[in-house]
Order: sequence, then structure tokens, then C-alpha cells
Amino acid sequence: MTISLRFAARSDVGLVRQSNQDAGYAGPHLCILCDGMGGPAGGDIASAVAVEHLMPLDADSHQAGELLGLMREAVQAAHGELVSLSAQDPELAGLGTTCIAVMRSGNKLAMVHVGDSRAYMLRDGTLTQVTTDHTFVEYLVETGRLTRDQARQHPQRSVLLRVLGDAEGDVQLDESIREAVPGDRWLLCSDGLSGPVTAETIGEVLATVPDPGQAADQLIDLALRAGGPDNVTAVVFDVVSDDPETGTDPQVVGSAATERLARERAAAAARSQQRSAARSADEESQPSTPAAKAAALMATLDDKGESPRSEVDEAIAAEAQAQATARRKNRKRAVFGFVLLLVALVGAGALFYSWTQTNYYVASHNGQVAIYRGIPQSLGPVKLSHVVQVYDKPAVKDLDQPMQSRLEEGVHYNSLEAARKYVESTVTARAEPEAPPSPSGSPSAPPSGSASPGASPSSSASPTATGSPSAGSASPKPSASTTQGP
Repeated sequence: MTISLRFAARSDVGLVRQSNQDAGYAGPHLCILCDGMGGPAGGDIASAVAVEHLMPLDADSHQAGELLGLMREAVQAAHGELVSLSAQDPELAGLGTTCIAVMRSGNKLAMVHVGDSRAYMLRDGTLTQVTTDHTFVEYLVETGRLTRDQARQHPQRSVLLRVLGDAEGDVQLDESIREAVPGDRWLLCSDGLSGPVTAETIGEVLATVPDPGQAADQLIDLALRAGGPDNVTAVVFDVVSDDPETGTDPQVVGSAATERLARERAAAAARSQQRSAARSADEESQPSTPAAKAAALMATLDDKGESPRSEVDEAIAAEAQAQATARRKNRKRAVFGFVLLLVALVGAGALFYSWTQTNYYVASHNGQVAIYRGIPQSLGPVKLSHVVQVYDKPAVKDLDQPMQSRLEEGVHYNSLEAARKYVESTVTARAEPEAPPSPSGSPSAPPSGSASPGASPSSSASPTATGSPSAGSASPKPSASTTQGP
């Protein structure tokens, strides 16, 4: 029996992000999903690099035993390019991406995975998450420190422990190989889908929508209806017996379908050529060793008819001094290595702190709704968040209980603009209606323009179940009392 794949790839920027940092690929023998990170300057580059290094593997000439090794080499090559791009362009420092790749040979499927993007498999109506999230929160769950329910709302649920990025060293991949069973349906997705849409809903769509493209479209639509807080990408493929109607044209989506990576590669090549030319010119104009310097001095002074002996002696002495210095350096290597380790640790800490400051969350501050920059944790005496904006209204005590609970945990966003939008729309709409004023103890004439005692009061608008004000209702717009620079 011959096995083939029926596939589709879809991607959407979402309702909050300004650019799409996800990338996806679906082909006859290979499917890929990458979710980039590193801010507007690098996330889309990282995901596109990973996809472009893996795409050439989409062929039927590979043996099953070769699959994992081929994908491992492609991922390491992508890692090498990310390190190079980051070194050449400071704006790309810290870029990285998640990566899932599933490759078929005959009736075998090989998979490599790093990060928190997910692979699901639907078999006989049962949905199984095939991958394990490489996140801090998943580690807490696996060690029994958190429950699954607690993990879904944990403020650090997006903190990754493993990623394909610009850090030195090999990428740690999860690798597996399994049978390709006809009837199985697979989904590769970014957390823009698995975050706002439950696994139960994902399983229902995969089980009831026959066409892979329509299933991917419906899943993305559900993520957008849930708020679309992140880029959302879905790659769906079915394992089928040989089907003449199975499409063979690969589909590329997200950042891998744009021209930005090509422009960045061209710019990096130009910078590299400029540096090489500058080094070559400098090396040609400056002798590189004491002996060469001595020869240059001799040639120069001989042209003047003077003896170069003293300068030659100085050059030889300089070479001897350099050798003695090298011997002393050997004794200092242990100390130097220790210093390098300290520098690396400090650098890693600085990069981590820099990453925390790209995050924002909405929580309470002295009984008021506030926006924080960072994450709600501390490293010893160093707090990783600070208040950037406090709202006078509504007070936390005036919000309904579910919203108060959410603020206790913190509602996280990737930009200050998105956090403000959440406060000014969703949070405000969840304020409890004010109680009507109690009647006065003594009769008095009604003020001009007020309703007469016999007039019946108009019906007031009640809050809707969706958490946003219904048509015709009035909600007080929050007032920011304190604003600092983001």
C-alpha cells in the first residue's frame, strides 16, 4: 500500500500584531510550522530562515533511516545563519523561533520539535497532543508544582526554555519516528491557535471538516473570534492511501512567503563583503609579524642608504617578547575562562531582562487597574516589572468577580497599545452598575428639566454576557492618572 499526504497551510496576522512572525510550509513529503520571536526586527526573519533551510528536504528520495539526521542538519544550518545574521545586525540580536517539522518516507513519519508550537494527531476520533511544550510552565506541570488548569492562566506560560535562536551551541531537539497510518489527521499550529482555542474545539473541527484547507480556515477563524491576540498559523495534513487527487503543489505561508528574508540576506552579504575588503586592505598595508616588519624597515632604510640594523634588532626582540607573553598567557587561561563564564552569565541575564521588558500585563495596583511593563516575577532583589499607567476608573472593587480574578493573575499582552485597548474596552465594560441614589428624606420641588413624580423611569442598560457594552448602554471611559514612559 502506497502512502501519501493531503495537505494545506494557512496563516493570519491576527487582530493585535502588526506583522506576521509565523511561517508555515506544506508539501507532499514535508510539513513545517515555525513561530518567530524577537520583536518586529527579528521574529519573521528567524521563522523564515528555519522554513527555508528545511524546505529542500521535501522529496521522495530519502530513506526512512535518514530522515531525522537530514532534518537535524537543516535545523543546525538554520541556527548557524541566525547566529551570523544576529552578529552582523545588532537590531536582530535575540531573534529566534519555534520549529516543528514532520517528514514522510514510505509509511514512516519523522518529527523534530523545539519550542511551544504544537503537533496534534487525530486518530479514530481521539485527539492527542504529540509534542511537549518547552516552556517554564510545562516544566512546573511535569514536576508536580502546577496543575494543567493553573498552567493555562500562569503569567509565565510563554517563557520558553528551548528555542532555535542566535545563542551559541547546538539546538536541543525532540526527535521521534512513527508509523504513517492512513486515516490519521495531523495539525501543526502556533500558540496563536492553541492558546485561545481549546483542544476540545480543535478536535471537533478536525473530526468534522473533511477538507484540510477548510479545516485550517475554520480553526484560524475561531482564533480570530476569540480575540486573535497573536499571529495564528495552522498546517493540516491527512495520511491517505495513494490518492490521484492529492495535490502536489507545496504551500508556503506567513513570513516565509515574503521578500524580507531575501533583503536581509542581501544586506548581510553586502556588510560582509565590505568588512572583508577593509580587512584585506589593512592587511596589505600593514606587515602582520615582527619579521615582516623588520623586512619592511630594512627595505625602507636601504633605499635611504642607512643601516637598518638597530630596527631589525628591535623587531627580533619584539618577536621574542611576544613568545614570552604567549607563555604567560597559558598560565592565565583558567582565570580568563572563569571571567568569560561570568561575562556569559551576565550577558544571558541582560538578554533575559531585555526580553521581559517587551511584555506588558494588566493587573491591580493599590486597588486600581494598572498596566505593568515586564513580567510579575523577581530575580532576588531585582523586580522584573514596573507600573507604566494607572487608571482612576473603574476601581478594581467595582469590577465583577471574574474580572477581579483575572486581574489578580494578570492579563498579558505583547504591546502597550494592546494592553490599553483591553483596559479601555473589556475591563471598563465589566464594571458593576452603580446603585441608584436613595430618595431624599424631605420632599422638594423637582429641578427644571427632570421627570415628574408620575413619570416612570426608563429602563437602564444591563451588562452583556460577552463582557463588552451592549448597544445603547453607557460605560465610563477609564481615566489614566499616572503615565510613565513605556
